Amino acid sequence: MTKIQVSRRNFLQTAAVAAAPLVLPSALFGKDGETAPSNKITFGMMGVGGRAQHDLDKMINMPDTQLLAICDVQKNRREGTKNTWVKNGKVSENEVTLYRDFREMFARPDIDAVMVITGDRWHGHGAIYAAQAGKDVYVEKPCALSMDISRQIQNTMNRYGTVFQAGTQRRSLSNFITARDLVLSGKLGKIKRVYASLSPWGLNCRTDWLPAEPEPNKEELDWDMWLGPAPWRPFNKSYTNGGWRGFYDFDSGSQYHEWGAHTLDLIQWMINEDGSAPVEYWLPGSKGDESIHRYAPGNPVGVSEGIELVMRTVQRGWLGLGTCPVRVEGENGWIETGDSGRIEVSPASLRSELVLDPTIYNNRKTEQGTNAYKNVRNWVDCIKTRAKTIANADVMASSHVATHAAAISYMLKKQLKFDPKTDTFIGDETANRMRTRSWREPWSV
Repeated sequence: MTKIQVSRRNFLQTAAVAAAPLVLPSALFGKDGETAPSNKITFGMMGVGGRAQHDLDKMINMPDTQLLAICDVQKNRREGTKNTWVKNGKVSENEVTLYRDFREMFARPDIDAVMVITGDRWHGHGAIYAAQAGKDVYVEKPCALSMDISRQIQNTMNRYGTVFQAGTQRRSLSNFITARDLVLSGKLGKIKRVYASLSPWGLNCRTDWLPAEPEPNKEELDWDMWLGPAPWRPFNKSYTNGGWRGFYDFDSGSQYHEWGAHTLDLIQWMINEDGSAPVEYWLPGSKGDESIHRYAPGNPVGVSEGIELVMRTVQRGWLGLGTCPVRVEGENGWIETGDSGRIEVSPASLRSELVLDPTIYNNRKTEQGTNAYKNVRNWVDCIKTRAKTIANADVMASSHVATHAAAISYMLKKQLKFDPKTDTFIGDETANRMRTRSWREPWSV
């Protein structure tokens, strides 16, 4: 080993510098309204496509968070996102490191938390790998492509003590909270029927391949990493520009989860069915864009025969209250609300029973259902306290299992009985095989 030679002159110069008073900026100590760096939640982004830009905007603008890393398999996305926030003055050029391989980002001990906001195929695996690496996790919906991965996420988060938040932000929003309060107050009477909307883009379940195109250079777009755990297929740029939706290998079951991960989650919360799922699927009367299911009898808020669940596309029979509407019908009235923030009730006398947040509804203002700020804020607060989040892994798993079961019944177009305690279809091996998927190596979980 080479010895370092230090002359007397150099030693004295160094000692003089060391003896000089050290002046540090007050922001380091949290003064002048700044959050001290030691109190900031450091985070990285896995995926920075469409929805990720919205979630990143909410996260990076919080005073107690700090972005350290961006990972995306597409070079233009990772570089473009960093450049945007450098220009906005939210990060410095040297503060954020770019990655093509998420494993390098996850290995960093200085990152507290990760937002997994890729396409659906990576959500579940990314969440599990992040938790195993010791990170707290925010995952956009749908969190899992299959029923079994939904439970694996739940088990992993609980095993590692991970603070997990699903991107089902509507549980934090005032109009949905108001609707739930009315339902549970009993003023609608016993609940007979609930409605969860499905997306307007069709219930597709494609298994074909798009035509093969020349695969780009890995540094520009890593196709193998883009596919991740999904089965291999040849490259086509349409997939990487959002055209993957509706393909079974990349999507979560006939696109039931596109909105259903939100709306059925809200319904389960509103009628106190968190932790459970309907026990009958695809009842008589079900058809292509509307499926009918039923919860088990015995729910105190519901009628004796069990609450009926109707899942139907937004084009059928809704009141135009925005995207992702839900509706609850009781013996004495009904309530419907959606992403516009507006609420409709019948009879009209029920409107006086609504307890509206005056900070939201003053001057007829409403809260947009697509806004994730409160959900992200809840996650950050819970990272600090280690409390459970609003959309924690237990909540997510039961809602996702219920939605997957509905999607399976739609794909099979047959009546099914389901046991929510074991996550199994009773007497139907075909349906049971569809609870799981095969994952491409080396992406096993």
